Amino acid sequence: MSTRTLVIDTATAACSVALFDGATLIDARHDVVGRGHAERLVPMIADLAGGGRASRILVDVGPGSFTGIRVGIAAARGLALGWGARLSGYGTLAIIAAAALDGGPLAVVTEGGHGEVFMQAFDAPFAALDAPRSLTPQAALAALDGRRAVGTGTRWLAALDDRVPRDDTLPDARHAMLLPAIERALPAAPFYGRAPDAKPPAPRAA
Repeated sequence: MSTRTLVIDTATAACSVALFDGATLIDARHDVVGRGHAERLVPMIADLAGGGRASRILVDVGPGSFTGIRVGIAAARGLALGWGARLSGYGTLAIIAAAALDGGPLAVVTEGGHGEVFMQAFDAPFAALDAPRSLTPQAALAALDGRRAVGTGTRWLAALDDRVPRDDTLPDARHAMLLPAIERALPAAPFYGRAPDAKPPAPRAA
């Protein structure tokens, strides 16, 4: 157990978990659930070798679905407490980039809600060229600057410019060890990438 890492990814429509011994993948599950991460996650972990038990837990902290991010982090925190495991996070856009980089620059573009997309540019072997941000599809298309685009948000860009291929790549926990160590050492705290949909009511006038 001492070298095992459990990876939890529920920040998007995908729900995936992976168990590693060092950098070696032992077991993994991946399902596109849309919603319902809370119901699927714990059984998926339990179905892994050894019940997924590990001395380190990695969790996707976003940006992505508000609910999905909270489900994953809550589960990761609970398991870390129960197992006495170390806990850290990684970014949604970074793990997609780590699996997709093939020698040239690219932009990861994912669904952002309210008609916007999350976007971040990367270059090989792995370098983030900017920070994740929420943009309108028009602004994202302009920021693409000739780079290859991957991720579910490309459907919005393809609708504006048919030269942009649609790509439905979602994060997969089994790709976590492709990330540099520093990218797997983020605080296990939500990074939503934009303001919450629900806002507290304004105070009443006296």
